[in-house]
Amino acid sequence: MNDTPISKVLVLEDNATCANLVKHFCEENNLVAVKVGKRPLMSVLRTNIDLGGIFVSERYGGSERDAARIAAEIHAARPELPIFLRREAGATLADLPEELKHVFCCAYTANDLGALRKAIREHIFCLVYPNALVRGISELTDSVLKRQFPDLTIAMDAPYIVGDRMIFGELFSLIQLESDWCRGYMMLQSEEDPLLDFIARTRASRTTPSFRGVNDLLGETTNLIWGAFKNRYIGDRRANALRQPVQVPLLVNHKHKYVSFGTDNPQLCFRFTLTDTETGDSLTLYERFVFNLDWSPDEFHEIAQDPSGASDAGELELF
Repeated sequence: MNDTPISKVLVLEDNATCANLVKHFCEENNLVAVKVGKRPLMSVLRTNIDLGGIFVSERYGGSERDAARIAAEIHAARPELPIFLRREAGATLADLPEELKHVFCCAYTANDLGALRKAIREHIFCLVYPNALVRGISELTDSVLKRQFPDLTIAMDAPYIVGDRMIFGELFSLIQLESDWCRGYMMLQSEEDPLLDFIARTRASRTTPSFRGVNDLLGETTNLIWGAFKNRYIGDRRANALRQPVQVPLLVNHKHKYVSFGTDNPQLCFRFTLTDTETGDSLTLYERFVFNLDWSPDEFHEIAQDPSGASDAGELELF
């Protein structure tokens, strides 16, 4: 497995030559280019939680007016996702109407991708995640899941960076991470029904499985992963007393399946698929790390050493 996180970007491009150019650019810069499948664009954006950004051409949809309308709708629906605008004449946003300038994070041209390369470093890969940390999280999470779900086959996608704030499923656990090199949170997200089915099939119980049993299972899994993370990367060290105990409000909007940690920092995400080989049933578990209060990767080092792949199907398609 590649320990360098990738990021999926939605490419909205009508020009076949430029689409191919963007595809190769993505392959060279740890990006996975995806396009919209059969479902309407806005429907995809409201449900997909794996994106790091949007690439759109200034004439996507047929004209500059169409592209501007589409970009404005995307920004309204998912303002946390950076939108990169491909232009024909020059890599500038200065000549755009005032109401559109804030929609895009940068402009680039097909003849010079330097501005785009710089922009993805600033807006997608703005946090550096040490390879040892990414690999270690994958290993310890895989180990915990195999213990918690011994009858299921565990598969992991390549780790990736996401820019969205959307929540997957109905279940959401949250636990704080704090050390002298990081302060933030770890999340697990999943759907309730597949976990209820798992409990009913594999865990002896005199009562009908309920949401409380699901809560207990997800909470226990979260705690075990947190404990393994702490033992491997934090130990008994305490956060530097000279650092101010800054806190920011966390906001959860259940209606829109949205959570905010008070920062624009992208999140490190791991997607696990757990499959019952006998029935073919599966459940998806998302693990996310958001370092919203402190992130000092230069001070990161591993305490203990222990070994342990990635793309959506359906409405988003690989180029």
